Amino acid sequence: MAKEIKEVEKLLEAIAAFESMEDDAECTAAVSLVLKSMPTYQASLRELRQRRVQALRAMDMTWPQIAEIIGGITPERAQQIAKGHSGASRKKAKNAE
Repeated sequence: MAKEIKEVEKLLEAIAAFESMEDDAECTAAVSLVLKSMPTYQASLRELRQRRVQALRAMDMTWPQIAEIIGGITPERAQQIAKGHSGASRKKAKNAE
């Protein structure tokens, strides 16, 4: 990421800090706790991103502009994010066809 965002840096530093834990049992317990919590955090982050994409759209940004902000996605995917469609739900819908 060319322009590293402060919050992203902090999150990555926190994850990297597990490596420096000396007690193997303590590290294992800590990492396990985080991994168990990830589904909840993933859902929360997706919802936050969806709200923010909707806010950008309400400010008259185009789908290509929003896709560029997100990075590595198409304008069509930006629209899907705004509607709350996750990759998993798109795959389920495709497999149901």
